[in-house]
Amino acid sequence: MDLHQPVILGNRTFDELSQEEKLRYEHQRMHEQHKGHEKMHAEMLLVLIVTLIIAQLVLIEWRKRHYKSYSLVTLIGMWLVPLFLCLKNYWWRFIFTWLLFTCITGLIARKALERPINRTTPRLVYKWFLLLYKLSYILGLIGYFVLMATFFGLNLIFNAKPNTWMECGTLFIFYGLYYGVLGRDISEICADKMASHIGYYTDQGIPTRHLDPNVCAVCGNKLLVPENEEGIIENTYKLSCEHVFHEFCIRGWCIVGKKQTCPYCKEKVDLKKMFCNPWEKPHMLYGQLLDWIRWMVAWQPMIIFVVQGINWALGLE
Repeated sequence: MDLHQPVILGNRTFDELSQEEKLRYEHQRMHEQHKGHEKMHAEMLLVLIVTLIIAQLVLIEWRKRHYKSYSLVTLIGMWLVPLFLCLKNYWWRFIFTWLLFTCITGLIARKALERPINRTTPRLVYKWFLLLYKLSYILGLIGYFVLMATFFGLNLIFNAKPNTWMECGTLFIFYGLYYGVLGRDISEICADKMASHIGYYTDQGIPTRHLDPNVCAVCGNKLLVPENEEGIIENTYKLSCEHVFHEFCIRGWCIVGKKQTCPYCKEKVDLKKMFCNPWEKPHMLYGQLLDWIRWMVAWQPMIIFVVQGINWALGLE
């Protein structure tokens, strides 16, 4: 489609144009409207670049000095900003999945925050968030392969339009990344609260309870097998600090809860040693990708809104 080819309405109305002609006509009107505004556009670009740099510096300092408030505001922004955009545009599919996710995750988070905590709650919480994490990983992979298949023209085999496959792939990636980031942030809060309520973990200072040798500091339950024996349900894992945990609990603490320290003594966890299986390394990389996506989902819309406000105040269009 050549967007530069002019569209002449003649006796036709805009509604009588084909979809292709409508796109070209809108493109044509936009060029006519902004013709001769090159200096203004350069000023708007400068405002955008300066605002992005300042916002990035402010967010880095905020995260460094007040991590908890930064994480909380980011979580609220990620939870609500996409919902408002979808309500505005009547995107009901996202609204339905958002409500479903919010209801189930809200119930799980409520169990994690209640006190005294039930001994079965930590496993329930980690299972739910680990399921979310794996689903987001699978959705992201499906979306990526659909996009790659479209680039290589495989959609022609199924007589499908490339736009349809591109939209489908983009939706899979968006849902995977969005719910992956959101679930990851909520799981971090739940991991902190559960461990502190059990009594073996505090944000600062020493634990409030002494850890028995045969008890897991994440869930507070007894270990099923010694560390050197093969377990039927799960194995026991020992960190370099000599503290032992259920393998499922410590993996959930590190992958899902985004922790890289021992839940009891806060010694640094060697993730490379823990996840030596090459099939598990992509999960670690995907977790880092979710952390990078957070800025785009939560803060980019707010920064763009600030930029538009500055442009309006300066009379730039």
